[in-house]
Amino acid sequence: MENFFSNASNVMTVVSFITFLGIVWWAARGRWDEAAQLPFADEEKKNG
Repeated sequence: MENFFSNASNVMTVVSFITFLGIVWWAARGRWDEAAQLPFADEEKKNG
C-alpha cells in the first residue's frame, strides 16, 4: 500500500508541474499591450 501512495504522489507532482507550465504558457502568449490600455478605454470614449 505504501508503494501506491508513493506512485500517486509522483503522478500528482508531474500533473501539477504540467498544469503550472500550461498556465505560464497561456499567460505568456497573451496580448498584454491591449490589456494595458483597457483602463484608458473609457476616457477615450468620454473625450470623443
